[in-house]
Amino acid sequence: MESLNKPNPVLLIHGIFDTIRIFDKMSRYLKKLGWEVYSLNLVPNYGILGLDKLAEQVADYVNKTFPPNQTLDLIGFSMGGIVSRYYVQRLGGIDKVENFITISAPHNGTLTGYALNLAAPIQMRPKSNFLENLNQDIALLDKTNFTSIWTPYDAMILPPKSSQVPVGRDIKIDVFLHPWMVSDEKVLKVIVEELKGEYR
Repeated sequence: MESLNKPNPVLLIHGIFDTIRIFDKMSRYLKKLGWEVYSLNLVPNYGILGLDKLAEQVADYVNKTFPPNQTLDLIGFSMGGIVSRYYVQRLGGIDKVENFITISAPHNGTLTGYALNLAAPIQMRPKSNFLENLNQDIALLDKTNFTSIWTPYDAMILPPKSSQVPVGRDIKIDVFLHPWMVSDEKVLKVIVEELKGEYR
């Protein structure tokens, strides 16, 4: 039997146009503090595949990588936060994920979703059927330790308050650029606090 003090493995899910490389600093930071860190490249990553289909990649990865009784901590950045939510709310992740953190995720849509007429951006538009459906039972996330971290200066998530939801913990951190949210020291420290459950 594993030590009760051993933390859950952490799975990182990236956003549109990103790869696992965006998490290099976060991965190093968490590994140094004793976490096992995993991530996968969502393919393709440029929005042609719907978020529900990308979430199936997450579910497949979890099923192949971890034993059935293994609890996980899940961190989703930007589009990856919504992909992760679909996995949690619709594909059984709710039974596996203990701590669930989204970083600058467009929970209520983003106007930048109108920039591309592709499946994923269309699903990330404000009041899209996809998001409205997920938000109908957002209370499911209360079964996890859910945290949404966001910045009011986000120019990718418009309006930035779209990252706010009525469940879990809402943490606003002043970071000036969307991609910096996964490498800023203030954010990394908060992630560690949330994973450790220091506020619960």
